[in-house]
Amino acid sequence: MTLDHVPFAKLLGIEVDSVEPGHAVLSMKLRDDLMRNNGIAHGGAIATLIDSAMAIAIMALLEENERTVTVDLTIHYLRAISEGTTRASARVVRAGRRVITVSAELFDHNEKLSATAISTYLRM
Repeated sequence: MTLDHVPFAKLLGIEVDSVEPGHAVLSMKLRDDLMRNNGIAHGGAIATLIDSAMAIAIMALLEENERTVTVDLTIHYLRAISEGTTRASARVVRAGRRVITVSAELFDHNEKLSATAISTYLRM
């Protein structure tokens, strides 16, 4: 699976590392244009990586014509990331009839936990 159909993820250079129903791992190589001041990865780029991993984890659980939208996304940034490739691992916590809850962890290039997140998606 690729993210070629998601122009914003493609712009950021997000890549799919692995996918199975209810779980996905995506990565993003940090570049200068993804940084904020002081050479730290921009929180918006990190949030997009996390949200994308969550969405991909959900996709294999959906019916053929079913879609979802993000209802909320809470991220706890634990450590600044400034270099290398960062990786988001997302797992579906509960897939209800209307609402899907997903959690994620973000790791830096040294495999140190850098952020945690939880999100809910609405089935459409």
